[in-house]
Amino acid sequence: MKSFFRYTLLVGLIVGLGAPVVKAAKGPRKSKKDELVTISTSQGDIRLILFNETPLHKTNFLKLAQSGFYNGTTFHRVIPNFMVQGGDPSSKDSDPTNDGSGAPDEKMIPAEIRPELTHKRGAVAAARTPDFINPQRQSSASQFYIVQNPQGTPHLNGQYTVFGQVISGQDIVDKIAQQPTADRNRPVTDIKMTVKVEKLRKKKITELYGYQY
Repeated sequence: MKSFFRYTLLVGLIVGLGAPVVKAAKGPRKSKKDELVTISTSQGDIRLILFNETPLHKTNFLKLAQSGFYNGTTFHRVIPNFMVQGGDPSSKDSDPTNDGSGAPDEKMIPAEIRPELTHKRGAVAAARTPDFINPQRQSSASQFYIVQNPQGTPHLNGQYTVFGQVISGQDIVDKIAQQPTADRNRPVTDIKMTVKVEKLRKKKITELYGYQY
């Protein structure tokens, strides 16, 4: 991957005729807890939650984060008033020219583009290759971006999978976006990340960060 862009049950009841009463099946029980993701950088910490509405992306990101995959990767592409992008394993090596290329045997994630999940400020979304080689709009297995523009980036709605939201540390995203860059919008100084996951009660997350479920 070369870059951000290259990257109610109705039942008839007959009373008194002995017709069986059919009850709607109960849905899955909602958990009272959620995973809080913390991305630590030299500029500070960014905290985010991932959406249940995009289960493939949520499961994948959590698996990578919990395994330590993201530790040592960088935010390799930053554009002020747009977004910051990171998570490429190629950014761990000493060659800056391959940042954003992704792993050669990378398995893509099927798109989970939902109209209610939009590119507002702080949205976390998956990078992908362009439509002409990826018409299904499948996502990178690891690269993601965070919307930094205060007005969001609505022109990307419906094109990329949004699967999370920053709930604390958007000011850190702003700082990262303002770092000096060289070719291909790559920061002159590496902005490495360490990612950890902790499971907290949703009530606690709301108390700490104001996020409403």
